[in-house]
Order: sequence, then C-alpha cells, then structure tokens
Amino acid sequence: MTVLDRSVATSADVVAALHAAGCAEAFDDAGHRARFAADASNYRRVPAAVVFPRDRNEIIATVRVCRELGLPLTLRGAGTSTSGQAVGSGVVVDLSRHFHRVLAVDPVAGTATVEPGIVLDALQAALAPHGLLYGPDPSTHSRCTIGGMLGNNACGSHSLAWGRTADTVVELEVLTYRGTVLTVGQMTTAEIEVAVGEGGERGRLIGALAALARENLASLRTELGRFPRQVSGYALEHLLPEHRFDLAKALVGSEGTCAVILSATLRVVTPPPERVVVVLGYRDAVAAADAVPALLQHRMLALEGLDRSLTDIVTRASTRAVIDTLPAGSAWLFAELGGTAATLPALGAALTATALATDGCTGVELVADADRARSMWQIREDGAGLATRLPDGSEAWPGWEDAAVPPARLGAYLREFSALMARSGLEGAVYGHFGEGCLHVRIDFDFETAAGTAAFRAFVTEAAQLVAAHGGSLSGEHGDGQARSELLPLMYTPGMLALFRRFKTIWDPDEALNPGIITQPRPVDADLRISPDRKPPALKTLLPLTADGGDLAKASRRCVGVGKCRVTTPGAGVMCPSYQVTLDEQHSTRGRARMLYEMTQGEVITDGWRSTEVRDALDLCLSCKGCSVDCPVGVDVATYKSEFLHHHYRHRLRPASHYSMGWLPLASRVAARAPRLVNRATRSVLAPAIKRMAGIAAQREIPRFADGTFLDWFRHRSPAGSGERGPVMLWVDSFNNHFSPQVLQAGVAVLEDAGYRVRVPPGTQCCGLTWLTTGQLGVARRIAGRAVRSLAPAVAAGLPVVGLEPSCTAALRTDVAELLHDDSELGPSARSVAAATLTLAELLVSHSPGYTPPAVPQRSLSQTHCHQHATSGFTADTALLGAAGVDNTVLPSGCCGLAGNFGFERGHYDVSVAAGEQVLLPAVRAADPGTAVLADGFSCRTQIDQQTSRTAVHVAELLAAALPRPPAGSTGPGSSRAARAEEPP
Repeated sequence: MTVLDRSVATSADVVAALHAAGCAEAFDDAGHRARFAADASNYRRVPAAVVFPRDRNEIIATVRVCRELGLPLTLRGAGTSTSGQAVGSGVVVDLSRHFHRVLAVDPVAGTATVEPGIVLDALQAALAPHGLLYGPDPSTHSRCTIGGMLGNNACGSHSLAWGRTADTVVELEVLTYRGTVLTVGQMTTAEIEVAVGEGGERGRLIGALAALARENLASLRTELGRFPRQVSGYALEHLLPEHRFDLAKALVGSEGTCAVILSATLRVVTPPPERVVVVLGYRDAVAAADAVPALLQHRMLALEGLDRSLTDIVTRASTRAVIDTLPAGSAWLFAELGGTAATLPALGAALTATALATDGCTGVELVADADRARSMWQIREDGAGLATRLPDGSEAWPGWEDAAVPPARLGAYLREFSALMARSGLEGAVYGHFGEGCLHVRIDFDFETAAGTAAFRAFVTEAAQLVAAHGGSLSGEHGDGQARSELLPLMYTPGMLALFRRFKTIWDPDEALNPGIITQPRPVDADLRISPDRKPPALKTLLPLTADGGDLAKASRRCVGVGKCRVTTPGAGVMCPSYQVTLDEQHSTRGRARMLYEMTQGEVITDGWRSTEVRDALDLCLSCKGCSVDCPVGVDVATYKSEFLHHHYRHRLRPASHYSMGWLPLASRVAARAPRLVNRATRSVLAPAIKRMAGIAAQREIPRFADGTFLDWFRHRSPAGSGERGPVMLWVDSFNNHFSPQVLQAGVAVLEDAGYRVRVPPGTQCCGLTWLTTGQLGVARRIAGRAVRSLAPAVAAGLPVVGLEPSCTAALRTDVAELLHDDSELGPSARSVAAATLTLAELLVSHSPGYTPPAVPQRSLSQTHCHQHATSGFTADTALLGAAGVDNTVLPSGCCGLAGNFGFERGHYDVSVAAGEQVLLPAVRAADPGTAVLADGFSCRTQIDQQTSRTAVHVAELLAAALPRPPAGSTGPGSSRAARAEEPP
C-alpha cells in the first residue's frame, strides 16, 4: 500500500477513526483546517484533519490510523518552517500542544532527553539550574520546538561555537509509518551485524542502510559534509564508518519524511561565564561579507550580519533608537565573544584591530552592557518577521532565503546574488549567519500574477545554479521543503539523488511521511499561498487599513507565520494574552490572521463576513492592540476584529454586551442623573438579572458610578495656579468622568501646579472607543466626529490635548483618524488632533521645560496599559517618576486581562482572570504594603481592585497627593478601600 492507493475516506471518516483509536483531540472542522493550511512559508495545503496527540500512545495510534486509511501524515511543531515542510493534504499532527516534557537531564553526562514538542526556551529553562544550555538557537527560540529543529537540522546564531542540531544528537527514539518503534544512534560493525541477525523490521532497516553506505563510500565522502551549513538533502555522510554509522544524526534534517520522533537525547554545553558583543559597521553588506574570513581567525560564539535594508523597516521607537546608535555604515556584523571578565578585554581588542584593518569597516563598538546587547540581538531575531515588508511597505517573501556557501566564498556569492536580484528587478533585505556563510533574504516576488509566479520560478532556479557554482548548499538550516526540493538536481549528481531516494524508501516504503519533500518533490511554484488563479470574494472594508491599501487579504497575510505570538513565557510581551492562557493556535495572532485570510479566499471559510468560525476565533481577542507593536510586521487583529464584527452583525441582533458596554458612555450619562440609585440596583438582588440581560459575567462586580461627574466638579470650580505655561486641553474620558473623577481631578491639580491653565472640551464628549471595539463602526464614526469637532479649534490654536485614560488617549492618537480617514471635512482635523494628543507624562517630560514634579520618595509598581504599550510606550512615565524620586518597577505583565468590555463579557471571565494571573495579580499581592500600585488604565485598576486586596492609583493621583494642598476628593496611594466606598472598584 502507498499513498497512491489512498482510500476515499472523508475528513469525517478520518476523525471518527482517530477518536475511536483514543485520539480525542482530532478535528476536521473548517477552522482547524484553515489555521493549519500554511506554515511560515509561501505554501498552503489544506489538511484533511488536524490531531493534537496527548502522549506517545496517541502518536502511535495516529500513525496506525493513517496507515490503515492510506493517508499521508505531516508532523508539525510550532509551524515556523519557512520552506513548506509543515503543511500537508493528509493528517497534520501538531506535537507542540501536549507532547513537550523534559524526560531527563544528566548534568554529569551533559545530556538532556526530551519529547519533540518541547519549545527550545522551555528546554533552556530546565537546563539553566544546572548551569547548562542547548547550543543551537534559531531566532524563533521562544516558540520553535526541538522536533522542528531536528527535522530541519536547525542551527541559529551560535552554531559557530556549538554546531548544528545534528552535532548535538546522541540518540533518537523513532516510529516508522509501518509501526516499528526503535532507538537509533551510533553503531559499530559488530552491533550492525547483531541487529541484522535478529531480523524483524529493525534488522531490515539497519541492514539496508548499512548496505547503502557500504556500497557508496566514495560518493558519501566527496559530495556530502563539505562544510558545516550543507543541510540540503539527506545527511547520509553520518552513515560512514568513520562516523560510526550514526542513524540518529542521519535522520536529523530529514524533515519528517522518514520517521516520527518520539524522544531525543541531546548533548548540552556549559556556556562561558561572561559575554560581550562587538558591533562592526561596514560600508555595505558585501564589504561585511568580504571581512568574514579575516574575522574567523578569532574564536567567536557568533558572527551575525544585517544590512540597512532590514533596519530601515523598523518603526518601533525603542528599537529605532537602538539602530540609530549603531556604528556608521549600511551593514553591520554582530560578533559575540565568550570568556571571563579577565580575558574578554583582550579578545575584544584583538577582534577590533582585525576588523578595523578590513576594507570597508566604518566603526566598532564593544558592548558589555547586557541590556543593550539584548536590544541589538532583538533586531536580528526579528529579522524573519521584519523582512516580510520592505521600507516602502511592499510585501517580501521567503522562497530563496536560506542558501549557504563556504564562508570564504560569501563575499563573491553576495556580489553575484545582488547582481542577479538587480537583473531580475527584485529587492530584499539581507541578514543572516555571516560567520557560517548562510544568508537569509526576503524578496518582493509577485505571486498575484502568472507572470510574477513564472519570474519567481526562473529566479530561484538561477539562484540555485549560482549557489552550486560557489560550492554551496540550497539550504543552510531551514531544510529544503517544497521551496528547494525540486532544485536539488542543480546541486547534487544523479547518483546522489538516487541515494536520497533509496534512503527515503528504506525508511518509508509507503511514501506516506511528508510526501513531496526532498525526494519526488512537488513543484517549487505549486501550492502557493497566493495564487493568481484563485478568485476570492469581494470583501470591502470600512476602515482604511492604510498600510495595506484597504485590502483585508493583504493585511491578514502580513502574518507569514513566524509565530512570535506563540511565546508562552510570562512577561514576554503583551501580544495574545488569551493564547498565553489557552495555548490554542486559534487564540494566537497568527491563528486569527490565518482565519481572516482564509475568509478572504473563500475556499475553506466559505461564508465571508458571516463566518461563525472566524467569529469564534476572534471571540477571545481582547483588542489589546499588543500585536500591532509586538508582531514584527504589525498584524493588527484588534482593528481586523472591529471590521469583522461590524460586517458580521450588520442588520442583525448583536450580543447583549455590545449594547450594554458598547453604549456604556451614553448609558453612563443617564446613570449620572441618579448614580446612587443605580449603584444600589447593581448590588441588590436584581444584580444577577441585570448581568444576564447585559451579557455581563456573573462573577464580575459592576463598577460603581461616582456620586458626581468630573465635569460637574470642574465647571463649578475656580482655576488655581499661575497658568504661566498657557492653556492645555484635558480630554475628559467617559470612564474617569463617570466612575473615577478623582483621577481627572488629580490631573487638573498636577497640570495647574506645572503652570498650565486647564480647559475641557465643550459638552460631554467621547472618543468612540467602546463602539469601535464592539464593531459598531457607524456609530463610532459619528461619536469620533463629534470629538474631533470639539477639539479642532483648540488644536488649531496650538493647544496640546492631554489624556489620562490610556485607551482613550490611544484612540485619539490612532483610531479616530482611521475612522474618519475619508471624511473630507473632519479627516484633516482628526489627523491634527492625533498629532496634538499626549499622555500626561509626555507633556510634563518633553513639552514643559524646567518642570520639576513634587517629591514622592517611595516605591511603586507600574502596570503599563496595553494600548499605551502599543502607541506611546512607558518611557516618558519612567522619566517622570524618576524625576519625582519614585523607585518604580515596571511590571513585565502585558495586558491586565480585563481590557475594557472583554473581561466583563459573559464567557470571558476565566480567561480574563487567568491573563491577569500570569504576572500582574501575583506581583500586586506580593508587593509590600508601602509600595504604591500604579495603573493608569481604568480596566487595569478595576482588575486589580476586584482580584486583590490592593487599590491601584493613577500616576496623576500619586503626584497630586504629594502637592502641598491636594484637591478635594483626590485620592492618594495610601487611601483605604473604605474611604473610596462610593467610587468604582
């Protein structure tokens, strides 16, 4: 039986058989098939089913079911493959969700045994207490799995010192498609003879592989293993007797085509006690490449390169600031040295002297500061995502981004490769492992037209010929996959290709494990994710999606699959708080973007804006906006969600929460007429019924309305202070106006103390945020228009607009202009308002010369609101608190989990609280009673108040409490909960 004899079993038949075999997490619904139709490559193949085995028995059962039904099988880790190895039309088996234990660590032997689904960073965390680490470290280390690294023979930045994945493998426990489990590693001739004599499937395999090696010694010695980054094809050189017939190493890099890995025993290393980074500037990337042979005379842990075409893509302010301090030049090498505090200065000086003597070197910086070194490495690690957009915003793609040549040939290769791109009319950002001759480049291929696809095929063919002419490898660490397998005849002789075919057939005679990869390859231009032959439905958007020309398909395919959103380390970022809780792909930025893209294509997701699969995938999106800044390519699921909800519920009944919380600003104005009566009702026996009708989670306490609004207070007071700095417009947001007016009162006190005369917009205004997040875009536009009209005269007169609620401040800076983009009257004013809007800290730190805040000599913990993280960041707040003498700690907590209406909605409570429990809530509970808890966001303060015994305050309250005469009704950090009984929780 082979896959050519594949049965006519339907997807439902497959899932039924898997369930009967005990594989409970097997799915064939459109949502799962859509999410797993692509990896991080250019390719897309819709699977028949997706399985998440919970243990080795379920993996064995899955393979058995596939064998019985004649189905191909594709193994998948984090799905970050750039070459197309992790997609297949049969059963896709995801090992990352459950099969990820560390089975043993032996510090004496220097080994670790793991399951293949474990993420590299999780393995490093298990090794760290023993003073050990695993050497290979791809840039995707925070989400890539060991199984994926074994499949591709991954290397990473430090392979110069610690080698490839193959170099670390001691033993593998594997499962063949025909059901045999065996452990493989090095074998002596005597051991081979014993195994063959014992017979059975194991004996057959070992005997056939030994014969392959014995009969082809010369070819294996001359064509394979010529330089470290020769990864293309099968690593048959490890079958040679001088390598002790190492079947484990020979399987590394086989891309899931030969066997299923059940466990791996790996060699680990002891890192040097100290490290420094030497940053070398060069005239251009070719000059940097030419310098590599001279620099390799020094022992380095890493030698990484990138050029200006990559750094020019970066827009994030903090990263941009680091780039702007790099040595002059248009390309840089990051050289890392390891040693002791005593030896590193001399090593750095010697490397510097060599670098300065190389042609084109423009400057050198030795970086010993660990924080600065990390920030520079982050630029390099984000390369795979950053490079998917060129500086002009055009799309760039993998497909030829992993070639390697011997380092001595790197400069010559790069010259000719650059000339080839110029002749072909293509552009791309170059970066990679210069020290090992391995370059990555994303290129602006045109896959939307037949001519562009043909040009892609012609280019990669000529590039393969170029690499072969330089004695290189089509793949230097990412494997061949569908991207390069068809091109292997340009690199290897027919005899070697026949040996590859023989190796595959010995292991997998049924051709069922990841077919079409390496041998009998699928065409390089087949199964492309973007196809000129596909006729997608027309889905017009209301929001402009400016960076993507209003095209939701283009916006959602910003996600090329690098998977940074799948990071699960608490405190690693804001992006995808719900994924950090559920670990379900559909709740990652990537999973949601994939669903939206498939919706735009109309093949798997067929009902467009009405799709329930897309609605469900977006349901646990907190609209935190973390992805808009944490994702290397700025995938903005919060915006896409608003657009989707707008269309999905258009002319239809909406969830109750969209009315109760989407219209909260208007409802608050009504409640403000009798706030005590409303508060009594929401805390009476009627409360459960009110929550049910409003779509609010039963576990949530409805916030209390203040006895009086801020606007009532403000309009009945006399200004204080000198006002010598002139007027400032204070944005009166709906949350603080109605629930926590003391925050705005404190803001007035601080601004007046700083010398400003505070003004507020006429009437009662709102930015429209609650309507935006619930997808009521028509109403949001009208509300935003009113806000802009109220602010426009002041902004035109040069007044800054200061917001105290981060979500509303962010809306004024970004969302309002997007909502009104096509309004000829209000669009320009909206953009002016956006440019004039500042946070309190930004105004006081950067726009108030000579301002000195009141002294606040105490400790504090700060929770950065997720919308502030996505728009302005916390730099100004840090500076303001430092100037006040506050010993502040910024929590690496990401989103608080409440996120506006999200945490109040029925069905979201558990995820909301679990997100807060990642970092924020435990840190607040553990804080010393004398430590102030700072949270500028109303949602953040509410989450803290409802889930801990602490009361969080706004930075304005902290500063106002230190003024000589705090305003009446203001609340300092030491206030008791009882004193605020009539304020919102």
